[in-house]
Amino acid sequence: MNEALPDVPEVRVVGLPQLTSGFDLVERLDLPMHLKVHGPLEPMGGEQLAKLSENINLKGRGGAGFPFHKKLRSVAEAAIKRGVRPVVVVNGSEDEPACRKDTVLINRAPHLILDGALLCAEALGARTLVVGVTRESTQRSMEAALAERGLSNGRRSALRARVQRNPVRMVTGAAASLIRSIDGGPAIPPGRKVSASQNGVGGAPTLLSNAETFAQLAIAARIGPERYGNTGLYDEPGTVMLTVSGAVARPMVIEVPTGVPLRYVLQLAGAPPVPQGVLTGGYHGKWIDAATVNEAVVSRNSLDAVGGSLGAGAILPITQETCPLGESLRVAQWLAEESAGQCGPCYLGLPAAARGMEDILNGGGPAALEALKQVAKNVKRRGACSHPDGSAMFLESTVKAFTDDLAAHVLGNGCGRPVEGVLPLFEGGKTPTGIPGGGESEENGPSRQKIYVDWTLCRGHGLCADILPEVFELGADGFPTVAQAQVPRYAEAKAIRAVRRCPALALRLEEDTKSSAPTRNNLPVLSQGPGRGRRAIGR
Repeated sequence: MNEALPDVPEVRVVGLPQLTSGFDLVERLDLPMHLKVHGPLEPMGGEQLAKLSENINLKGRGGAGFPFHKKLRSVAEAAIKRGVRPVVVVNGSEDEPACRKDTVLINRAPHLILDGALLCAEALGARTLVVGVTRESTQRSMEAALAERGLSNGRRSALRARVQRNPVRMVTGAAASLIRSIDGGPAIPPGRKVSASQNGVGGAPTLLSNAETFAQLAIAARIGPERYGNTGLYDEPGTVMLTVSGAVARPMVIEVPTGVPLRYVLQLAGAPPVPQGVLTGGYHGKWIDAATVNEAVVSRNSLDAVGGSLGAGAILPITQETCPLGESLRVAQWLAEESAGQCGPCYLGLPAAARGMEDILNGGGPAALEALKQVAKNVKRRGACSHPDGSAMFLESTVKAFTDDLAAHVLGNGCGRPVEGVLPLFEGGKTPTGIPGGGESEENGPSRQKIYVDWTLCRGHGLCADILPEVFELGADGFPTVAQAQVPRYAEAKAIRAVRRCPALALRLEEDTKSSAPTRNNLPVLSQGPGRGRRAIGR
């Protein structure tokens, strides 16, 4: 079984180092060593900084790949229009088990990240800087870096700077989750689409990008766009940080110029000469096969063109000797566990998708395959954040990439290969809460309520799915796809509303006496159906 990656694995570089300059000298570049290695950095105006970002085609290195210059201009325009000070946020919440590049940068080169963030803060006139992290090591390193620069969160500080520590959860890294936690809420998405550039921390326009993005900006600001463009590809200049793990002899974080062949990166890490497949972009990414690996180079455009994904920079090969569907099932189960429990596509859809993959492996046949495809399709573009979309993309890519193995499991007795657990996962079984400290809050805890559909009364109006998407999803026939389901605690009020508003009076809500959750003394238990809407109060 593949053990979890350490916070700071082996670090390598192809060509001349940029982000990793000085790593051969010391384990961590404190401020004096940082200045010796990189030199001083002069301030830049807002438009000058935006033009620099545009000239080097800097895109967010956290997965989404949004152009940084557009984000910078959007924040500046919103701040000027509203007459408020913007906020700068560094997202160092690297919570995928297979990603360590930002963690390495925060632990070993924190001042390079701060250089980029402080450039932006000064250019925008920001008076607040927050660095979001999820690990003890990154918290220590970044707090030490702030102290080395004399930055604090004191009210009299010209720039109030602090570190926001959140739990290690997949959804914690979402921009909306980090902003919500900075404002004092739980580190989970708020359930609505909000642009941080317009309405972020405290309602102010917020420039939020991941740690590597700010570090890349700091390098470009020092050496200029022309020198920066001399490294890597013409349309994607510079270097990228990759985390290479899976079936490799030496898991590592590696800085490479764009344009380097992907097969060369795999060779450096000791991957098999002919891998069965390579997962690109991490657990919200896509699989490519061995033949495609030989065509791909390290760049966002190249990987997209061959059906892969640069994503968060995680590269994971697997050998010919392991079952790819079994390996993917482990990841699918972990992704389901990482749900924030806020919306039906995630809370119900991802576990259903994992069960669908398990059914295929257990001989469920073509029906199991079709069910998995349907569930993956249904969860996309319906969630409160991007977690359902990324998870569905991973599952669909698995089905598409390993057709021979899929046929062996669907039409035969399986592929006959073991599941070796080569894709790294965190030690598991934790219930996702998204609450700082990892404790379970009342809002996110289990419920004692179950909702039921009376099929003798249901007429397929579909109102229940509109009001309570956490529980109900409509099938192709327009009727709910479940007859009964546990109601998440945060959705209990919505469940009551769904029962009351059902036109056919086909829903009822009852206390689940088998649940281990504490009784909610103030929650009415509504019954509709045979009782025709009479309400019983459950104490």
